[in-house]
Amino acid sequence: MSYFFYIFAPPGTFTYKRRTMKFIHFDNPHRQKHFALFNGMNHPHFGLSTHLDISVFLARLQSQNLAFTPTIVYLVCRAANAITEFRWRIRGEQVVEHELVHPSFTVPTEASTVFSFCYVDYRPEFSEFVAAYHAAVARMQQNPSMEDEAGRDDYLFLSAVPWVSFTSVQHAMPYHPGDSVPRIVWGKYFREGDRTQLPFSVQAHHAVVDGWHVGQYLQTLQALLDEFDFR
Repeated sequence: MSYFFYIFAPPGTFTYKRRTMKFIHFDNPHRQKHFALFNGMNHPHFGLSTHLDISVFLARLQSQNLAFTPTIVYLVCRAANAITEFRWRIRGEQVVEHELVHPSFTVPTEASTVFSFCYVDYRPEFSEFVAAYHAAVARMQQNPSMEDEAGRDDYLFLSAVPWVSFTSVQHAMPYHPGDSVPRIVWGKYFREGDRTQLPFSVQAHHAVVDGWHVGQYLQTLQALLDEFDFR
């Protein structure tokens, strides 16, 4: 358990640098078999690509003078934190559930033509998150980094490909050993009739996330795009 720092927490939970997690035990034998099957595969990840309707979302951004990227990063993370399985991570043969997961996303830099990773603590309060987002991006543009904090997996790996309206995505990632951090990417939005569509892809580890969970996630995110009150 070298990946934990123990701080006071309720029984059965652990805290890593004030980030609470708990072990998940599969009491259902079929669920345990499902986990063991996919966790033992050489390529246990699967991806789904779709389009999200952002017509209402774009109109609200314009009317409230909000920037696209920090706003969608916030909603992507809010939706992920609402789905329990998107907060599960595999540690060897065990599963932990994080209280919150946080975005690590790509940003352009002034130091090179390639991107930098940029991390922000997820905050439920929208205005607080956006302020933290802008501060983190400014730091990374001047001092780019390709490293996430060692020993942590309470991330969501996010990317944007604003030049391409893609139909599928395949991510570069380690497989031996692999990781169970979801990869989420969106592309260049486009008009389809009287609606605006955003290409959107989710890749997840099949031992902890099933297609049904991705479906729940996409439905939750679409509802936030349509209805969330940013004020």
